[in-house]
Amino acid sequence: MHSSTALRVIDDSDRDVDLIAAERAAREFLHALGISTDSESLRRTPARMAQAYAELFTASPFDLTTFPNDEGYDELVLAREIPVRSVCEHHLLPFAGVAHVGYLPGDRIIGLSKLARIVEHFARRPQVQERLTKQVADWLADRLHPKGVGVVIEAEHTCMTLRGVQAIGSNTVTSTLLGTLRTDARSRQEFFALTGAHA
Repeated sequence: MHSSTALRVIDDSDRDVDLIAAERAAREFLHALGISTDSESLRRTPARMAQAYAELFTASPFDLTTFPNDEGYDELVLAREIPVRSVCEHHLLPFAGVAHVGYLPGDRIIGLSKLARIVEHFARRPQVQERLTKQVADWLADRLHPKGVGVVIEAEHTCMTLRGVQAIGSNTVTSTLLGTLRTDARSRQEFFALTGAHA
């Protein structure tokens, strides 16, 4: 019979969120840009902005459930195309795409749904894609102690597509490899082949 171990993830749900102050600031922000909130359709916009950003920046807490690797499974475990939604910390504009998260098991394996939970946990804050990619990989390496970890994120940034250069359709790809997936060429090649990303 398998026994599981659950580690509580540090969550952000107890941080101070002042929606009234955020709504007031959103209203002032819109007014400073010359946008009136007096009309019926815009009157509640500052409140909706405050609520939307509070939601974007608050991750749901979860338990990291791991199980003993009784069968000694030593091949790659990969969750592909995990949806990613975050907000660029430079412009507070959204970026969205997919993450591919894999690991080579050591003594323990992880509940597969938790790979998506980990991505969401780190995405729910102002971010840069490079940091997000590394945070997911480092967190798995620290908590699970696998033989290797690989994370690839592919995302479209609205700070590039809606403003500035307006490079519509462009994607940014970032990767972090740790352990065997970094040091062993064959393992690295297998990981990138399974994710569909270019090595």
